[in-house]
Amino acid sequence: MASILSSCRRDIRPPVTVFSPSMWGDTFSTFSLDKQVQEKYEKAIETLKQEVRSKLVEATSGKLLVLVDTIERLGLAYHFDTEIEAKLEQIYNEDQEYDDLFTTALRFRLLRQHQYQVSCGVFDKFTDEANKLKEMVSSDVEGLLSLYEAAHIRIRGEDILEEAIPLTKHHMTRHMLSSQSLESPLKDKVKRALVHSLHRGVPIIEAHVYISIYGKDDSRDEIILKLAKNNFNYLQNMYKEELSELYRWDMNEIGQLPDCMKPVYQYIMSIYEDYEREATKQGKSFAIPSYKEAVKQLARAYNIEQNWIMERRMPPLEEYLKNSVITSSIFVMFTAHFPGMKSVTQETIDWLLSNPKIVVSAAMMGRLIDDLGCHERENKEGKYLTVVDCYIKHYGISKEEVLSMFEVLVEDAWKDISNEWANKAGSIPKDIVEQVVNYARAAEVTYRNSEDGITNPEKKLAPHIVALFVDPIVI
Repeated sequence: MASILSSCRRDIRPPVTVFSPSMWGDTFSTFSLDKQVQEKYEKAIETLKQEVRSKLVEATSGKLLVLVDTIERLGLAYHFDTEIEAKLEQIYNEDQEYDDLFTTALRFRLLRQHQYQVSCGVFDKFTDEANKLKEMVSSDVEGLLSLYEAAHIRIRGEDILEEAIPLTKHHMTRHMLSSQSLESPLKDKVKRALVHSLHRGVPIIEAHVYISIYGKDDSRDEIILKLAKNNFNYLQNMYKEELSELYRWDMNEIGQLPDCMKPVYQYIMSIYEDYEREATKQGKSFAIPSYKEAVKQLARAYNIEQNWIMERRMPPLEEYLKNSVITSSIFVMFTAHFPGMKSVTQETIDWLLSNPKIVVSAAMMGRLIDDLGCHERENKEGKYLTVVDCYIKHYGISKEEVLSMFEVLVEDAWKDISNEWANKAGSIPKDIVEQVVNYARAAEVTYRNSEDGITNPEKKLAPHIVALFVDPIVI
C-alpha cells in the first residue's frame, strides 16, 4: 500500500500555472521622485484643506450628508477625520427623519459605515402593506442608487435591504437602457455602481473613478475637486517611490540566487530579518513572534493542501474550510504590516490570533470568491481536486449548484463583516478593523464576476494599476 501511495505521489504534481512575463518592464524601477513637484502638491493640499474644512464645519442637514459623502468618495476623508466624526455624531443624535429616499438611504449608509447602530426600519415609509418597496420609487433614480449602495452594507435579517438589491438593480438597468432617461454625471454614477458597489470597492480605486465623475457635475465644488486631484497625485508619487524601491531590491537579489531551494530559504529569511529590524525600530518588537508563527502556520496549511492533492484525498468539508482560513493568508498579511501601524498593541495581536468573527468571515469570503474565480484553472480538466469537488461530494449536488452556493456564502460573509464592523469589534482601534474590511474589498475587486485577476491581470487589474500608479490626474 505504501509503495502504491508513493508511486501515486510521484506521478501526480500540484497544478502549475504559467504566468505571462511582467507587462510593466522598467515602469517602476526607473521612477525618480521629483521633490519639487511633491512639495508643490503638498502646499496646495494644505491651503485647500483649510477652505474645505470651513465648508464642512458650516454645512448642516442634508447638505452636510452630501458633502461628507463627496469628501469620502474623493479619497479625502483622512484629512478631516475629526470634523467628519463630530458631524456624524451630531446627525445621529438629532435622529432627523427625511421624506425622500435618497437622503434617507445616504444617512443610513454613512452612519453604518462609521459604525453607528442604525435600523433598516427607516425604509419602512417606502414600503406598501405587503412590506414591498412602493412602485413610486422606481422612477427616482437618485433614490434607487442611494438605496442600492446602502443595501450593500446590510446584515443578516434585513429583508427589506435584501430585496432592495435585485429591485434597484433592475430599475437602474432599465433606466440605463433608456437613452432618454439618464444623463451624466448621474448616468456615470449608476454605471459604476452596477459594475461595483461603493462600500465593497477599494477606496483609492473608487476615489480615482469618482474624481472623473465629479468633474462632470455642474454642481461640483471646484475647491474640493482641486484638492482631490492634488491629493491623488501626491499619494500616487508616494506609492510609485515605494514600488521603485521594492522593485530594485528584488532585482538586486535575483542576480545572487543559486539553484534549488536555497534561494527560497534565503529570501524568506531576508524578509524576516527586515521585518525584525523594522519592528524594533518602530517600537513594535512584540509583533515579531506572531509574524514568525503566522508564516510557519501558512506553510503548514499549504503543505496540508498539497498532501490532499498528491494523495488525491478528499478531506471532510469542515476540515477543508478550517484550513482555508489559514491559506487565505490573512494572518500573515496583517502581522506583516503591524509594525507600520501606530495603533497596534499586544492586545491587537491577541485579538487577531483569537480568530474574531470579522477576520474569519473576511478570510472565508476571500477564499470562496477566489475559488469562484480560480476553480477552472486549478481543476486542470478534472486531474486535481478543488474545493468545488469537496462541496460536490459533501452535499451531493452539481457543480453549478455549488458555484451558486458559493455566491450565497460570499454574500453571507459580507453581511457578517458588516455586522461585526457596526458592532465596533470590541475595543480594537477602528483603523485596524478597517484593514480587515479592506482585505475583503481587495478580494472582491480581484475575483469579481468569477474572474481570476491574479493569473490574468491584463483585463481586470492592469487598468487599475495604470490609473493608480502610472498616470497622474491632469489638474
